[in-house]
Amino acid sequence: MLRPLVLLLAVVLTTGCAAAGDEGGGATGTGGTGPITFATGRDTTAYLQPLLDRWNQAHPAEKVTLLELPEAADEQRAQMVANLQAQSSRYDVLGLDVVWTAEFAENGWIIPLERGLFPLDRFLPPVVETAVYKGKLWAVPYTSNAGLLYYRTDLVAKPPRTWAELRDQARRITKKHDIDGYAGQFLAYEGLTVNFSEAVQSAGGQIVSRDGEEVTLDPAQGGTALDFLLQGLREGWIPEESLSYKEEESRLAFQEGRLAFARNWPHAYGPAKAELGDKVAVTRLPGLDGPGSSTLGGANLAVSAFSKHQHTAQEFIRYFTSLENERRVLTEGSFPPVWTELYDDPALIKRFPYLPVLKESILAAKPRPVSANYNQLSLVIASSVAKALADPATEAADDVATSMKSELEEIIRTQ
Repeated sequence: MLRPLVLLLAVVLTTGCAAAGDEGGGATGTGGTGPITFATGRDTTAYLQPLLDRWNQAHPAEKVTLLELPEAADEQRAQMVANLQAQSSRYDVLGLDVVWTAEFAENGWIIPLERGLFPLDRFLPPVVETAVYKGKLWAVPYTSNAGLLYYRTDLVAKPPRTWAELRDQARRITKKHDIDGYAGQFLAYEGLTVNFSEAVQSAGGQIVSRDGEEVTLDPAQGGTALDFLLQGLREGWIPEESLSYKEEESRLAFQEGRLAFARNWPHAYGPAKAELGDKVAVTRLPGLDGPGSSTLGGANLAVSAFSKHQHTAQEFIRYFTSLENERRVLTEGSFPPVWTELYDDPALIKRFPYLPVLKESILAAKPRPVSANYNQLSLVIASSVAKALADPATEAADDVATSMKSELEEIIRTQ
């Protein structure tokens, strides 16, 4: 009699707790304090550890250890997913690409957080959207990002606003100087998905609806976007070498003086400025008929559902996304913060002249689809575009876009 009664009581209590947590939309299972591990992509600017040291000095019983994952987002995700699928407690705080929120939430790998614990109303509005899924907050914005066009001021009198202007200037410069014209991130990985998505957006279209439920790619707009890149390769102002570029390769090519124009994230500004001085400047990405639209990038911080110290993990996120630390994220790490007021700070603008342009770019940027199957969608986009770029003389851009649309529709149909 006693055993069934105890089991029944346990079921009632468990069901009650789960229902209360779901109905309130707040944090679930956020108990537990102690040492934690922060898993995030490789720190290429060595700014993270000093921020972690400040936390550790103030919290000797709840120290955080940095676990650096690979630099490439695809590889970061693969390691995180393997860990979470095994329900390992090794990771406590996860540095997620903004596009992973839906997938990680849908699979039960991260826990929902209480909105009132974080000053979300002081963050850039588009950035906050990337941390919300099905009406709940699943992560906290940590850095934002938008693509910018880097250009050489000693070679360019007026930066291009359209693709036609970029093409004309790049062709002229490559003929007159011993330098390549333009490059982005054209290797077959997430960076190529981003670059192609930006081209589609800058032609007035969108590949997938914001909720990830419908393929909205118009083959004509997709063809126009792809042809922008194909034309550059055919005419030589986009170097063939750029088909192997990720962020670091394109950054180095520009700052070493091998490119007149480059699409990259803001983190490339500091090294380029140090190398080229006043010869470097940035502007918004060009588009078909005027300034283009970037893909919204950045990172959010989430708490692993399998962490044994979820309370500490959540408090660490509050500390790490505070105004004081967000300022350091910019000044010491050169990463775009999420606090709106930092983009209007005169002292910061003097030090980082690109901030006004970056703010415009972020506010005009479009997020990637909210889909638990985003990784599959991205693989189709990147592989389709990479195949076309590898043989620019024979691929018909409209046909590639039409085939891509069919493959994407199949993924969404079966999700």
